[in-house]
Amino acid sequence: MMVRFGLAALLLVAWLAPSLAAPARIIILRHGEKADDWKLCSVGQQRAKALAATYLGSAASKSLFPKGDEPAFFFAITSHTLELASPSVASWNKPLILYTVVPEPGIDADGFTRALNQRTQEAARNIVSNPALNGKTVVLVWEHRHIANADLDAKFGDEAVTLRKLLKLDILPGVPTTWLSDNYDYFWIVDYDESSNVPARFSMMKQEFGAEFAAVPANDWGKPDGLTASSGCKLGSAGDD
Repeated sequence: MMVRFGLAALLLVAWLAPSLAAPARIIILRHGEKADDWKLCSVGQQRAKALAATYLGSAASKSLFPKGDEPAFFFAITSHTLELASPSVASWNKPLILYTVVPEPGIDADGFTRALNQRTQEAARNIVSNPALNGKTVVLVWEHRHIANADLDAKFGDEAVTLRKLLKLDILPGVPTTWLSDNYDYFWIVDYDESSNVPARFSMMKQEFGAEFAAVPANDWGKPDGLTASSGCKLGSAGDD
């Protein structure tokens, strides 16, 4: 009986092991500056190109991926995040996993938010439990309120709907409670210890592209981006999804 129990326990541990799998690193960023509900403005389009050239593309000058490493997958959720990620994804010749949410006629803001809630929950569950991602680096290009938003967390109470809550980033020091409307130019980088789906380390990194992409804002966290109506981009809270 004891031998059988021991064997059963080993089998159970082996079966549960994938549930403890998690990427080694998750890189989170927001979509680029928007023209409307569907597409990026010219500044956001430039940001997409700058990200591929500087940080996220296969030939990036300041790659976020260690030498010899590459992203396992890119994940996106809205048309804006898809557009921002596309130049980087294309450079790797890799698929982009899209948890699709798009504006539809007849769906009000609350309905759109709830759709984003559901798809964010599905993405987070996949990322921290999929054995194919164990020990890999993944990139999440996401809608900023569903990265972190204190008001959204309060509205839905015990139901986790932001990446901050779903990925348990709230247990780490220094993780902002809200991704601010004027900040498009930061990475959140989350590192996991081996064989753990609990985040171990968090850092924030500003996107800085140099003279070639001088029109792309690089404002500090919490500071205005300096864009005006002449940019063709939605401004401030008007730019929120």
